[in-house]
Amino acid sequence: MPDEFDAKPRPSPEALLEAAERERRGRLKIFLGAAPGVGKTYEMLSAARARKADGTDVVIGLVETHGRKETVALTEGFEIIPRRHDAHRGRALEEMDLDAILARRPALVLVDELAHTNAPGSRHAKRYMDVEELLAAGISVYSTLNIQHLESLNDVVAQITRIRVRETVPDAVLEKADDIELIDLTPDDLIQRLKDGKVYVPDTARRAIDNYFSAGNLTALRELALRRAAQRVDDQLLSHMRAHAIQGPWAAGERVVVCVSEDPRSASLVRYAKRLADRLRAPFTALYVETPRSLRLSEGERNRIAETLRLAERLGGEAATLPGGGRVADDVIGYARGANATHVVVGKSDRSRWFEILNGSVVHELVRKAGNISVHVIAGEEGGGSPPDAIRGRAEGDAFSVPAYAASLGFVALATLAGFALQRILALQNIALVFLTAVLVSAVRLGLWPALFASLAGMLAFNFFFIPPLYTFTITDPENVVALFFFLVVAVIASNLTARVRRQALIARARAKTAEDLYLFARKLAGVGALDDLLWATVFQMASMLKVRVVLLLPEEDGGIAVRAGYPPEDFLDAADLAAARWAFENNRAAGRGADTLPGAKRLFLPMRTGRGAVGVIGIDRDGEGPPLNPEQRRLLDALSDQAALAVERVNLASAIEAARVAAEADRLRSALLTSISHDLKTPLAAIMGAAGTLRDFSGGLGEPARAELLSTIEDEAGRLNRFIANLLDMTRLEAGAVAPNAAFCDVSEIVGTALRRGEAMLKHHLVDIRIAPDLPMLKVDPVLFEQVLFNLLDNAAKYAPAGSVVRIAAARQGGAVALDIEDEGPGIPVEDRERVFDPFYRVSKGDRVRPGTGLGLAICRGFVEAMGGTIVADAGPGGRRGACFRILMPVEPIPVPAEASA
Repeated sequence: MPDEFDAKPRPSPEALLEAAERERRGRLKIFLGAAPGVGKTYEMLSAARARKADGTDVVIGLVETHGRKETVALTEGFEIIPRRHDAHRGRALEEMDLDAILARRPALVLVDELAHTNAPGSRHAKRYMDVEELLAAGISVYSTLNIQHLESLNDVVAQITRIRVRETVPDAVLEKADDIELIDLTPDDLIQRLKDGKVYVPDTARRAIDNYFSAGNLTALRELALRRAAQRVDDQLLSHMRAHAIQGPWAAGERVVVCVSEDPRSASLVRYAKRLADRLRAPFTALYVETPRSLRLSEGERNRIAETLRLAERLGGEAATLPGGGRVADDVIGYARGANATHVVVGKSDRSRWFEILNGSVVHELVRKAGNISVHVIAGEEGGGSPPDAIRGRAEGDAFSVPAYAASLGFVALATLAGFALQRILALQNIALVFLTAVLVSAVRLGLWPALFASLAGMLAFNFFFIPPLYTFTITDPENVVALFFFLVVAVIASNLTARVRRQALIARARAKTAEDLYLFARKLAGVGALDDLLWATVFQMASMLKVRVVLLLPEEDGGIAVRAGYPPEDFLDAADLAAARWAFENNRAAGRGADTLPGAKRLFLPMRTGRGAVGVIGIDRDGEGPPLNPEQRRLLDALSDQAALAVERVNLASAIEAARVAAEADRLRSALLTSISHDLKTPLAAIMGAAGTLRDFSGGLGEPARAELLSTIEDEAGRLNRFIANLLDMTRLEAGAVAPNAAFCDVSEIVGTALRRGEAMLKHHLVDIRIAPDLPMLKVDPVLFEQVLFNLLDNAAKYAPAGSVVRIAAARQGGAVALDIEDEGPGIPVEDRERVFDPFYRVSKGDRVRPGTGLGLAICRGFVEAMGGTIVADAGPGGRRGACFRILMPVEPIPVPAEASA
């Protein structure tokens, strides 16, 4: 059978999709430098001139020359897109005109300083976002970037230079770049350029040399730029190899893969790989290949594998688990070639020679199939830090089971009976197929070892009952000896293959079930809005899938941590568990039972992590000794924990957003209230105090008309002040839910008349047109509240309608309700504000003139009307007339007939 790696390799689907995505976009080339002044803009313009000479349509979107003559000279001959001018706080700002570039649609545009922050009011906050829109439109871009502007290096640069860079670019921008050109300059050359005035003016250059541009800082920044560019080139190489199905490895950069297993010497292999990677200045990965044999590992052996993988992560490497598809050596070589690894570290086998002859040697196969990959075979040492076997549990899968062997013997017995029934019509060779069927059934139903037992029992039964001489194990015909031998060989091979397929099917079924449970759990979390429901769903799912006891702890406002959910329900932890949970949350690492920290706790505590840190802690406990989870369960718990952590963060963010919205609304209402009080209290009080002071100081010299006018002013302003205070009190009652209408059947015309008499003074400069239908039924309303509603609406009409205009009051029957309209001939209400006018303190802006008022009147109207069971809406004047119309709809209720009258 040809080796699977001899077949024609196939490109990586992910790499092909990435390449297809790039074809639809423009190409991005970044000129990367270690510091300002290394010549990024100069090199960008030089490369652009070469492209322009080749016939490419190149324009300058934005280039900062900083007054350097040689840079300015390079811009000559290019079409320059005029910049956009923005004004901000009295300053004129110039920004790249993105819309003009999109309309021009050149083949290549030059955009300097990728990390620049755009002026307020721009479509995008950052210039790199403008570049992304240009790329999405199919326009290629040349841009420049300094290494200190990368987001992931922000802390490192601040530590080196003691200067925090505020303008940063996400690393994804650099990773998505099609080309990166490193503009390198030695620190001495750059400092000399500074001294020559080629970067900054002399005074600025001297300060820069003394602070940021020291030789040590520039050397460190230069190393960062070189390493980051090399990493990006390495990623590009991997993408190229995967897209073109190149098996490799291409030793452009070193990579180390170390194979680990349940062997106690695996920890020393990881340490050797770490030392090898350090010598090569290369990354390393610890790889574990899952095989059908993994099902038979004990709990202690699984814990040892998990600890070895965690050791690799603690030493700075990566940990990978690969589901085996066949032979271990093929899986390792396939992974190493896919990762472009140049070195594979594997442990020396201590198997016997006979075992290797029968089962093969992974080490020998690796050496034979490695090709250009170097294979390091290491003896290793035991006791290298791996945990001892805490539990030597019973092996899973094909463990010894008397019923299984009895069942396989039963299948052989059934095959024997079938052979007796068929021996009259079948030849001897065909009866062997009946026993072979029993072997296959045993392999499918019971596993490998019962199937091998069935092979041996079937061979003996076939010989004893069907091969002459019968009922003896003696074989006289040599052909029967050969047939019996090959029957046993075929049965053993078939049982092995069938058992392997069975194991793979069981693994696939278990993984499919796990994937389905995770999907259903994710759907459940997506539909949960309350935090308590979310926590309960989480602990129940973890307990049911992992068969453990679970507690979930969240941080408290006082800085502590407390149990919020548990399954089975539990809300108490002893001191050791609580200390372990607090340590796990504060340090974002596992603690408690089976962990390195506080192992004396009863439970294992694991932090629930998101990108913003830990959001809670999960406590796991189960009966028995040793770690509560095996590696496979730990991976499942991590998947459940990650989903739950994101859901908890989503709920917390939603609560924070709602709290922020409420706080902002409260601040808005408070500001509006203070503004109203400052105006609507101060104005009438000033008028009252002024009129009263005039009466006191000049009462002898005032005539009767003047005295009457002053007294009228005091009375009007006092009434206005009284209405303001009444509105505040009414609004307070509404918000407190203390409005309880005292409903009774009333005549609409009487309430309208009372409201008009009360508002006579404020309507004295308007004409009032009353149109009330004579056949209106009586309405069940609170006459005091309904009168206040009409009074507020009339006050609003008088306030906004010009003097001499008409205020109309109309009432008519409309189906099962009475419609009462208050119309004015004022400026009207815009469509977008017709609902918002009923919000507290909201007022429609109308030019420069601000009418007196608090913005509470209409909110009170809606509150009172809805408390009485009606509705109120704002609309334009009927018939296209100018002005506003407020319509009240009150339901008509039948008047109950007294019992005496009905009798």
